[in-house]
Order: sequence, then C-alpha cells, then structure tokens
Amino acid sequence: MAKINQQFIAEELGISRATVSRCFTNHPGINPTTRGKVFALASQLGYNHTEKREPATHQRRRTSTTLGVLICVDLPSFERTDYGNPGQELLNGLSEVARVQNVRLDLHFVRPEDLHLNSPSYAKIVSASRRTWDGVVLIYPFPQTIVDELKRRHPVVSLVEQYGQSPLDCIDVDHHRGIERLVEHLAGKGHKRIGFFTWNYPVKAGWALRRYGAYVEMMTARGLEIYPEDAINVDPRRQMSLEEAHAEVMKKTEEGVTAWICAADHQAFDLMKALDEAGLNVPQDVSITGFDGLDPLEGQPKLTTVGIPFHQIGVIGGKRLLDLINKRFDSQQHILLNCELIPGRSVGKPKATKRKRA
Repeated sequence: MAKINQQFIAEELGISRATVSRCFTNHPGINPTTRGKVFALASQLGYNHTEKREPATHQRRRTSTTLGVLICVDLPSFERTDYGNPGQELLNGLSEVARVQNVRLDLHFVRPEDLHLNSPSYAKIVSASRRTWDGVVLIYPFPQTIVDELKRRHPVVSLVEQYGQSPLDCIDVDHHRGIERLVEHLAGKGHKRIGFFTWNYPVKAGWALRRYGAYVEMMTARGLEIYPEDAINVDPRRQMSLEEAHAEVMKKTEEGVTAWICAADHQAFDLMKALDEAGLNVPQDVSITGFDGLDPLEGQPKLTTVGIPFHQIGVIGGKRLLDLINKRFDSQQHILLNCELIPGRSVGKPKATKRKRA
C-alpha cells in the first residue's frame, strides 16, 4: 500500500503537493472548496494533518483555534458522485471561515451506529483531540447520546439537524417554507392526493420528520385530505426497507396518489429510478418532488425541488461556533436560512384516470 502523505493526497486529487501543504497551513491563496476536499480525503485516509509543521512566521503571532468537525455517515454515502454532495458543500463553507479566521479544522468521519464517545470510531480521536479542540461542528444526524456527551466537553454547533431533547445551536433551513412551496406547486397543478416519502436511516432523521410535520400543516391549510397510509417510513412502528418502500409507493400510486413529496433529493432520484424500472413514467404517470437542490442524475428529468444554501450554512455555522467559543454559555440559537422552489420536469398535471382508493 502506498504511504499516506501529502504527496499521495495531491496525486489522488490531481493537485500539487504545495497546494496540499498550503491547505494545512491556512494559506490565504487556497480556494475554500479545495481545502474542503483535501481535509475530507485526509480524514478518510487517516492522515493526521493537525500535527504538521509549524506555521509560517506571520501566523505564529495569531491565536491558534482548532475546530473538531465530525461527520456521522458511512463513507460510501458521503462519497457518492452521481449527484451533488451536501456534506462536502457544508465542509467547503466551514473551510472558507477557517481560512479567513486562521482556524484549523480537524475532520473525522464517525459511524452512525456508535452511541458513546468510548465507541470505536470516537474513542481515539476524542481522547487525542479533546484538549486541542476549541469547539465541535456536527454534520449529519448524530445519536442524542453522542450530542449530550460532546456538549459536556465543548461548545457545539450542528449543521442542518436540530436536536429537540437538549438545547443546541443549529444552522438549518426553513423546512416549513420549503414544503409550503412544494405543496403550493403541486396543488396548483391540480394534485389533491399527495403522498410523503422518506427513508429508514440508521440514525433518526429529524429533518425528515420536520418536513413531514410541515407537509401535514400545509396540506391541512390547503384543505387537502391526508391519508396516514400515504406517509411512508414516517411512523417508527411501520419502518420499511428501501425495496419495500418503493413497492409501497407503486401500490399507493395505483390506488390514487398522483404526486409524492420526497424528504430529500437523493430519495427522489432512487425512487424515480425504481419507478422507471417498473414501467411508470415521471411525470406522466406520477409526479415526484425532492428537497435539497441537487443536480439530477443522468437520464432523469430535472427534479422539482427546494434549494438549500449548504455552503452558506457552513459559513454561518463556523462563525457561530467561533462566537460560542468566546462566549461559552450564550443562549442557544436556531438560525433558519431561506429556501426557494426550483421548478423542474418531474411534476405534471395529475393523470386523468386513476383507480379509486379501496
């Protein structure tokens, strides 16, 4: 196996070794996106960039601040390249703040199934880093036990995930506004029976439940009837595998659902693929919407979705954590960023002939 060093990282990313080195020393001329990609790959490879050479002379006069960045996801999910990567965009935003503020990022991937800081994917990094981290940024949903244990040690800010069981600073999107735009758009096309679809994740996806709550509120406000069985993978007592969930969508579509709001774009992409394989056309047979604003998969119609400013969320999250470091017990804040509808070609008028609900 090749030795994991800065040269190896440079070759993997197709950039120079000097560029990689400058990423780790907060050089002002490095693009934040490049820095984000270097940090992500270094973490995946186990390269500890927090123990590199001394900073340049002009940097030694500045106060050194280190932020731990924890990403709770299985690496294959983070590295999917067939559509945009929200996690990488969040990291790019953090990288931009780190460069401007001369802050060091210490990034690690951790496993969703680990529930405590002494679990395998946390034990070594937390033990080695807890004296050097000034604060922690969380990307993707974490078990509540992990959040509680981290909060006792550090200032913590979460990106795009709210934790209702304990006060925690969070930078998120306005889920209600996004779902409102989707319901209005579908209703304007003539859809009346609209279903809600999400996945069963290893860690409870609070963002999906918030979008479902907004769906119920907006459907009610519109005077549209809600059928509980048209909400897939929302009730924890009725969780389905992906294959079962797709089959249920097809069944409910045959029974009269004319449009589905997917809680995330990646869910919509996979659902459209499954529908296509089953001989159902989008949007002729059924309309599909998502929530994220990612680029469509090759060969699929452009998805009607809601755009999330992931990069800006990363920027604001980094700034908020720096504020908390200077004022440790400041009141917790939930900062919700605006989002707008992105019309695509995955929504059409409801099919004229549908079988009635049994």
